[in-house]
Amino acid sequence: MDFVEGEIIAFDKPYRWTSFDVVGKARWLLCKKLGVKKLKVGHSGTLDPLATGVVVVCTGKKTKLIDQLQAHQKEYVATLQLGATTPSYDLEKEIDVTYPTAHITRALVEEVIPTFEGEQWQVPPMFSAVKVDGKRAYQLARQGEEVQLKAKLLVIDEIEILEFNDITMQLTLRIVCSKGTYIRALARDIGQRLNSGAHLIALRRTRVGEISVQDCITFEQFTNLIDNEIK
Repeated sequence: MDFVEGEIIAFDKPYRWTSFDVVGKARWLLCKKLGVKKLKVGHSGTLDPLATGVVVVCTGKKTKLIDQLQAHQKEYVATLQLGATTPSYDLEKEIDVTYPTAHITRALVEEVIPTFEGEQWQVPPMFSAVKVDGKRAYQLARQGEEVQLKAKLLVIDEIEILEFNDITMQLTLRIVCSKGTYIRALARDIGQRLNSGAHLIALRRTRVGEISVQDCITFEQFTNLIDNEIK
């Protein structure tokens, strides 16, 4: 493998790592092994720190493929907690509001979830990397500023109920969607359409384009790989 010329590596991102952590760690390991100070390394799509799963990393000249890879369809498995919201729409922030859930039945969930298939207008989360006047929205939100973000058109190709527990009010979905879809924002919208609230409690990206999580490697495996490839 020629990491200077360019390679594509699919990582299974650990929980609480940012996508930039993945890039930084990969670059550090490669530079150390190659004995160089600089190496072009980038990722093809941000994955939230509280999510795990596929992050595609490109090195060298393969970084030119990043835009192309970012445009690929994504697949996720997401677990929602119904009946409560958080400002970040996930577990980064504490619950701020609770809502009734007695009216939420399996039948209602099965009626509502298919309405999210197809084109959707979605307002990104305040705690997101969307830029507002040159700053990331999450930076402004963490400073306590109100951020007004514009709705974006996206496509949800498939949305499937994997599990619904009417006692715990937890709902697990498989979602296939276009670039730019925020699963946290989808959780918010599902809660609203169920006349309640919802936030994300688990998220795993299982596929980017043709690259599935089964094709990914851990950093332990990556370290062993470069030890064998780079002499």
